[in-house]
Amino acid sequence: MKTTLDIPDELIKEAMLASKSRTKTEAVVAGLKELVLRKKIENVLSSAGKLEFSDDWEKARHGR
Repeated sequence: MKTTLDIPDELIKEAMLASKSRTKTEAVVAGLKELVLRKKIENVLSSAGKLEFSDDWEKARHGR
């Protein structure tokens, strides 16, 4: 999808260096992928201690 963005020159240059991207598009895509990954990790970590497992999971797994 083609989109027009107003990204500060210094920020895009820094992003290109950090991500070793050859183009601005590669840098933006790399940054968006990183953001999505971090948010997914945050969501998993926020579930820590909230999930409950039972002792019979092994039996249930092999009981097919």
